[in-house]
Amino acid sequence: MLLEFAFLFSAGFFGGVLNSVAGGGSFITFPALLFVGVAPISANATNTFASCAGYLSGTYALRDELFLHRKELPKIILISLVGGVLGGWLLLKTPESVFREAIPWLLLIATVLFIFGAKINRQLKQLVSHHRYAPVLGHFLLFLMLLGVCVYGGFFNAGLGVIALSYLALAGYENINAMNGIKLLISSAVSLIAIVLFVYNGVIAWYEGTVVLLGALLGGYVAAHVSRRLSQHYVRAFVTSVSCSITAYFFIVTYAN
Repeated sequence: MLLEFAFLFSAGFFGGVLNSVAGGGSFITFPALLFVGVAPISANATNTFASCAGYLSGTYALRDELFLHRKELPKIILISLVGGVLGGWLLLKTPESVFREAIPWLLLIATVLFIFGAKINRQLKQLVSHHRYAPVLGHFLLFLMLLGVCVYGGFFNAGLGVIALSYLALAGYENINAMNGIKLLISSAVSLIAIVLFVYNGVIAWYEGTVVLLGALLGGYVAAHVSRRLSQHYVRAFVTSVSCSITAYFFIVTYAN
């Protein structure tokens, strides 16, 4: 029991660090829950519950960066809550095999968007300057993209941070620390509302989830302060390497057999 506690707590800590800095902490925490015997659907819901602590503590640690974008936050939170409800409901209604096969492709799209997001955004801005109705279309597409990100996060938490960062890159955000703060706020809102559904349906493994949660709480808060002191170049490079690793991992797990 003590060894299992230490294993899950360590997984939560390192998962919280990864979620706070770049996203993808579920690469550690979700397999850890499976390893100790939690059933896949329950492990997925429990992982969302446990990861939420790291999201919340990281959001608080980056509150100064969030304050600079305070006018945009109510809209982002509302869309996150709606998407989280839809995604959580879909998870409870969808066979496990279906969402498992979709995960690597969603992560691949997210990785490409993050790496080339700035270039795509510049091209979109050029389109806006030459087309009368492009600004309206652009805002609508960004709304749909954020909603899709949040639905995905409620459906399956792994990779939510990477996809959220991709959305923020396309939306024109450039400061990686501010992007991390908003990413964590989105993740917090999505996870909290999805957890309500999971609790109601009784699919959370409370002991295992609480141990991982405690580790994620500490890891997320520590990492948020560390990431703020790093140069944007190194943080962005780290995000890129993590997203590529997560994508490769899920492709191997899904299609190796």
